[in-house]
Amino acid sequence: MKKTPLHAEHVTLGARMAEFGGWDMPIQYEGILAEHQHTRTKAGLFDICHMSEFELTGPAAAADLEKLLTMKISTLRIGQCRYGFMLNEQGGVIDDLTCYRLGEERYMLVVNAATLESDAEWIQAHLSANTGFIDRSNEFGKIDLQGPVSRAAFEAVIGKPLPDLGYFRCEPFSCLDTEILLSRTGYTGEWGYELYFPASEAVRLWRALLANENIKPVGLGARDTLRLEMGYSLYGHELSLDRTPVPVSRGMFLKKEIDFIGRDAVLRDLEQPREFLVALEFDSKRAARAGANVFFQTLEAGAVTSGSVSPSLGKAVALAMVKTDVSEVGTILDVEIRGKRFPSKVVELPFYKNGTARG
Repeated sequence: MKKTPLHAEHVTLGARMAEFGGWDMPIQYEGILAEHQHTRTKAGLFDICHMSEFELTGPAAAADLEKLLTMKISTLRIGQCRYGFMLNEQGGVIDDLTCYRLGEERYMLVVNAATLESDAEWIQAHLSANTGFIDRSNEFGKIDLQGPVSRAAFEAVIGKPLPDLGYFRCEPFSCLDTEILLSRTGYTGEWGYELYFPASEAVRLWRALLANENIKPVGLGARDTLRLEMGYSLYGHELSLDRTPVPVSRGMFLKKEIDFIGRDAVLRDLEQPREFLVALEFDSKRAARAGANVFFQTLEAGAVTSGSVSPSLGKAVALAMVKTDVSEVGTILDVEIRGKRFPSKVVELPFYKNGTARG
């Protein structure tokens, strides 16, 4: 397994480690519940160095990206980020990712760790001859600081104000004797920051931030419960090569006016959707896991894609892919858990509605 520059720090902190996307990553330190609640109330620090970064440059880069991605790139302003999908010809999701515009003809894609090689191969096969492509994954370190007090805690560490970044904006910033790219997108539903910097600085920045009493390290276990409470999709669960993004996005992040790869399949699904991703809420703490069968009355209706007990709500929640005719909010669906069926209700997302992300 691969190791991030912070691997030894996690071991020293007593983290429980496990494989994730080919990387040996921290699952939890103090415990998933405690780390989840700390992020919701104060600030959690996440090692995201396993994520990958590609840089694309040149006069045709924006046009190339509008072929590769489902979002409008030509309207991105410098310092703006945008989320979307990269599809194959059949509309299957190769990856979900974020595109940053860093300069007049300079863009950065942040892609999932497990899809690094296939993403790089696909992108390079569809670029114009004069569009530059560099995989900078090994050069960058990335840590995320998430939580309602993250700005105050960060400023206390660095001794100066942070830029007034809008949501899905980024800006170069100098602090702690390091040049970083600071962005504000988030995966937890809370106000927070993503820090991109030279990988050699990872340990020093990690330790500096953890010196603040309001900041604690958080593993991938709590990262998953935090994103599930917000209803955010995880590649390999809600998104995959097996289906278009339509059941998940219901048209969001899909700019129909641009001719991206997989557009025809997306348009067909938008016209006649066969299934939708729904949010299920239970009255109990009996958690459903990915793959659990979902029923409407006696008929099989779909399957759970992600499920857990919501630490913030104190009850089980799940995301499930179900037939469109049973996807309306308020519908009662039964989920099979360990051989027994338990009722759940289709509800609106997010499950957790008090997030501070947009500020």
